[in-house]
Amino acid sequence: MHISFLIHNAYGIGGTIRTTFNLARTLAERHDVEIVSVLRHRDTPVFDLGRRVALRHLVDIRESSPTYEGADPEHTRPAKVFPAAEGRYGQYSELTDRRIAQHLRRIEADVVVGTRPGLNVHIAKQTRRGPVRTGQEHLTLDTHSRPLKLALRSAYPRLDAVTTVTEADARAYRRTLRLPGVRIEAVPNSVPDPGLQPADGSGKWVVAAGRLAPVKRYDVLIRSFAKVVAERPDWRLRIYGGGSEKAALRALIDELGLYNHVFLMGPANPLDPEWAKGSIAAVSSSLESFGMTIVEAMRCGLPVVATDCPHGPGEIVDDGTDGRLVPVGDQDALAGALLTLINDDDARKRMGRAALAASARFDPAMIAGRYEALFSELITRRRGSGLRGTLHRTRGALLSGAYATKDAARAAVRGVRTA
Repeated sequence: MHISFLIHNAYGIGGTIRTTFNLARTLAERHDVEIVSVLRHRDTPVFDLGRRVALRHLVDIRESSPTYEGADPEHTRPAKVFPAAEGRYGQYSELTDRRIAQHLRRIEADVVVGTRPGLNVHIAKQTRRGPVRTGQEHLTLDTHSRPLKLALRSAYPRLDAVTTVTEADARAYRRTLRLPGVRIEAVPNSVPDPGLQPADGSGKWVVAAGRLAPVKRYDVLIRSFAKVVAERPDWRLRIYGGGSEKAALRALIDELGLYNHVFLMGPANPLDPEWAKGSIAAVSSSLESFGMTIVEAMRCGLPVVATDCPHGPGEIVDDGTDGRLVPVGDQDALAGALLTLINDDDARKRMGRAALAASARFDPAMIAGRYEALFSELITRRRGSGLRGTLHRTRGALLSGAYATKDAARAAVRGVRTA
């Protein structure tokens, strides 16, 4: 199977880039996989793509490059295909419209996958007849503006499938966009095994990570931690990440006298070693499209105390088994859940082991297996019965490989729960 991903800028830093690389690298163990980056602004990618995945770009915006195209007159004129209501619209142009169209008219892949709404619109409208057209949603339908939803409703009926990262968002797509004949599936993001010794639950550190942005509600976490410190002054909180809220959060820490207990650590890459130094992960967001940091923490053996916000935490954390879920914005509930785990060493360590076992379902092999099965079914549906034998062989391989891992993960979780 030849699978082609179309991505905004594979050379940047972000959750969509990271999870696309994870998926492509794993699929490439069995298939011919490429990533086509619309833009290229640096010489090499930040994340590791492995040697099996081909990477190329459509428009070069490296100012030091002999093939620099950022000053091309076409690139100064606004895009007409990429939807104006999409958040990245300002970076698209007549030049990107033309290059994407040329790419999609010539593509030889069996499956073409878009990784953001604007690119999914291009794929829906411009891909030549033949390839399966799949659009990924890495954010949520509910957060899109009404004009963008109208653009998607117009274009998406030409797709074969739309994948979301949560079941809640898949339901929103089915309910709101009403796309007859389009397969809508929830497939979560993948997180690799960090390859580290997992946390043992003995360190007196709570760890949080993510952009220092209003949606993360770190102000709530810091105020909650003031209540934790009042009872357990021997515990501390580290917050990793950078962003616009840094100055305000620093002022709040000083106002509450928490300068010896709450630390703004700045960005960290890789983050896995920092998770492993902690004993509890904390998430205070008012909205999560998925919750990559939750899975990352669990993969390092940390139980997670998270707000039960839309859309991801409730689908990742099993409340009372591998973490705790609390109402959004409730400082007392968040502090209480943290203190429950802080004050009970056995429960904290037991939940950490459960988190480690449960997080195996997000391994790239598991997620790639789900995409592989979906793509095979869509190819069979599009091309008719000629590929039924291929589908049966693919399913057999999955059942003996990746899906067996899923069964093992479930068994491990059951074992932890009964331990």
